[in-house]
Amino acid sequence: MTSEVQQEDSDITTRMTLLGQQARRASGRLRSSTTQQRNGALMAMAAELSSQRDVVLEANARDVERGRAEGLSEALMDRLQLTPARVDAMISGLETVASLPDPINGIDEMRTQNNGLRIGRMRTPLGVIGIIYESRPNVTVDAAALCLKAGNAAILRGGSEAFESNCAIARCIASGLEQAGLPGHAVQLVETTDRRAVGALITASEYVDVIIPRGGKSLIKRISEEATIPVIKHLEGLCHVFVDRHASLDMAFDVAFNAKCFRYGICGAMETLLVDQAVAEAFLPGMIARFQSEGVTVRGCGRVQALADVEPATEEDWLTEYLGPLLSIRVVDGMDAAIEHINHYGSHHTDAIVSDHFGHTQRFMAEVDSSSVMVNAATCFADGAQYGLGAEIGISTDKLHVRGPVGLEGLTTRKYVVLGDGHVRT
Repeated sequence: MTSEVQQEDSDITTRMTLLGQQARRASGRLRSSTTQQRNGALMAMAAELSSQRDVVLEANARDVERGRAEGLSEALMDRLQLTPARVDAMISGLETVASLPDPINGIDEMRTQNNGLRIGRMRTPLGVIGIIYESRPNVTVDAAALCLKAGNAAILRGGSEAFESNCAIARCIASGLEQAGLPGHAVQLVETTDRRAVGALITASEYVDVIIPRGGKSLIKRISEEATIPVIKHLEGLCHVFVDRHASLDMAFDVAFNAKCFRYGICGAMETLLVDQAVAEAFLPGMIARFQSEGVTVRGCGRVQALADVEPATEEDWLTEYLGPLLSIRVVDGMDAAIEHINHYGSHHTDAIVSDHFGHTQRFMAEVDSSSVMVNAATCFADGAQYGLGAEIGISTDKLHVRGPVGLEGLTTRKYVVLGDGHVRT
């Protein structure tokens, strides 16, 4: 039995090494590719996905059927399922990324020193990016599009629940690359559900420059602890909306409802609603009734329970990303308490304030330590496309090297370029 396990480990390592070698070679080709070639590949991918939509939807239907049989949660099922509209959105996303300005090789911050040297900074690709994600097949398209546009090769490892969907999409991506004269290995899918492939990918420092994980706490924890490669983390979205005492309650009513109910399964969905005690009695009974009429189970602190019939909230609720029709509500004693709650319990993803008080909104933006802070807007706007990035590869809750939705610029780095005229240092 031991020899069989060793052989399986060897096979996985060999397979992942081959993917890494192919990606590194493709990365070199992409560095010398033109904007027109990369845009042409994106448009060819879009056309291929359009022509193969029935194949992709059939593959997804098999994944969905298997997911139901395995008892996946409703939130995961929502993320997994593709519809004709979602396929259209993936196609549109490819076309949108193709239309965006080329993020690489431009030189900015050019300045001239006293000695005549001109010094600037040039954006360049990161190189080879390993992306590990769960559930959403559309991430396969978004990741491929953004990595390619920014001149990076990508190795994609999707979740086992979306395996057939991802394989069907990856074939469209490879075909589009080859039609444009670029190497099909520029975007590769890890075509195994074996978890050991993840371990091999996150330690392949000879071939992979950056790892981007998207998933639950256990996945992020494992990768953060085991990776020998820099990691840009997309952690959970434990998002808050704070209704200030100076809020327009009609506005707060709509913003809070949209933040929770736009889509339960997205990382920008509100999970905790905080309400200033000064407006709690006027605001919460109607707000809670609206949530409950939508089928949302509400849990509240003691002061919320005194105003409406809700379940009691526990300490665990303040720490939970529900990704479903559950919401915790807390009445707080003003701005200090709201900011303290968010910075203590939140995941530094996206948090919002509803207020007409300029000073309060400015303080909230300055003191809430999250990758996106919103004023009078629903947290579900935390999305690369909504930010004008075309798409996103994830929402980084880190502080280095990029924070918030990771679009094209986040998939590049910068190097200094120095222009002289025979300069020598004396």
